[in-house]
Amino acid sequence: MKIRVGFGYDVHQLVENRDLWIGGVKLHHAKGLAGHSDADVLIHAICDALLGAANMRDIGYHFPDNDAEFKDIDSKILLRKTVELIAGKGYTVCNIDATVCAEHPKLNPYIPEMQRVLAEVMGIDADDVSIKATTTEKLGFTGREEGISAYATVLIEDKKYRLL
Repeated sequence: MKIRVGFGYDVHQLVENRDLWIGGVKLHHAKGLAGHSDADVLIHAICDALLGAANMRDIGYHFPDNDAEFKDIDSKILLRKTVELIAGKGYTVCNIDATVCAEHPKLNPYIPEMQRVLAEVMGIDADDVSIKATTTEKLGFTGREEGISAYATVLIEDKKYRLL
């Protein structure tokens, strides 16, 4: 068995007049995240982690923020394409462990739906998608509610080396 680990990080600024999408789920909040796409900070961190694990650079390389094709795109599409990209190199997703840092809204009520949505997009079991929520105890840009960040660690497996 050959496995690889990847790590991803993303951050987006909170702004008025935008929907808030995290983990492929629309959250109820007064502000949303600014970005070229829907700015789903969690999905972007997962994409970077998957691409890093497969040694395929990063999300900006594959889906540049100056390309009109990706303007306001649903990040679930980017995640699906990322899984297809790593599959092209022979990798499958084993599991995801992610943390989202936000003061508000409180994310815990949304986590089961995020797990279900992300698992469906990646073609894995929801039990293989761990999502945790935390705050920064009112410190820094997150604490001042200027932005939201996410971290993701992934494990992928090379199908060529899978034991029968």
